[in-house]
Amino acid sequence: MQNKHIHHYNGYAVKPSAHRLPDGSFSSNLLLERANSARTEGRYQFYSLDYFPNEEQALQHSARWARRWVDTRG
Repeated sequence: MQNKHIHHYNGYAVKPSAHRLPDGSFSSNLLLERANSARTEGRYQFYSLDYFPNEEQALQHSARWARRWVDTRG
């Protein structure tokens, strides 16, 4: 399945995702891949950044979190 939430930000492919938990809430997750780097080098995965009552909020949080991470780390 294609992830329609993928976008690019300051040299990174930003791939937010959300995982539904048994209690019905959603875990906010994120995959960042730096352009022009080796496959595993420049690849960062973050799980359970926070929890939300719906998928859209979890995805939005992941995208915002990614921008802050890239802006502060580069």
